[in-house]
Amino acid sequence: MLFELLSDIVKVENVLFVVKSEGATSEVRSPLSIRQKEKWITLGENDDPAHMHVDSELISHAEFVQEEKPERTSFSVRFYNKDNQRVLAAFFTKMYDDSKTLIPERKKMYNELNQKFSSKINF
Repeated sequence: MLFELLSDIVKVENVLFVVKSEGATSEVRSPLSIRQKEKWITLGENDDPAHMHVDSELISHAEFVQEEKPERTSFSVRFYNKDNQRVLAAFFTKMYDDSKTLIPERKKMYNELNQKFSSKINF
């Protein structure tokens, strides 16, 4: 199910994948290719300067999150380990037009993914 969810997300334009640790943050923007070999899911091409490897055995669950901000709502899917620590996040960017109005097509796409996989997914 993790591979299927990531496969759908990497096809969407303007998704920012964020890997965060205490000392560093890495960001990779979609669309990306995806493949899985054993436990490793690779987002992007190995030879490209920006790609990532996700250990599918360490991701225990994911959650669709709509976070209220002062001027807008942030839309994301967040991936967690068994200790409920965020390992990876996929932020759906460019959800608003220049006048800060939510773009209906982008919101519909996010809602359809949310419905397909449910708001909280256990792997």
